[in-house]
Amino acid sequence: MILEVAILNIKKGLSEDFEKSFQEAQRIISSVKGYISHELKKCIEQDDKYILLVNWKTIENHEIGFRKSNAYQEWKALLHHFYEPFPVVEHYK
Repeated sequence: MILEVAILNIKKGLSEDFEKSFQEAQRIISSVKGYISHELKKCIEQDDKYILLVNWKTIENHEIGFRKSNAYQEWKALLHHFYEPFPVVEHYK
């Protein structure tokens, strides 16, 4: 199992809108082959900051299966405009 970790810094004042969009986006990611589970946690110390943790069966399920899919294009349209700066995504085993 691979853990994808992304620190999400949301543009100031857009956290509520981000959370609403994420409700829809999580249905997209959870339907992708190799997806196991995810958690989105809001930072206590900093407004507009979150951590996203996604468990995948393999790194290829994330990097190829998801990121090269039509589902990713939907995910991107829903969420990417909220980030500032764009998050660094790392994988852990």
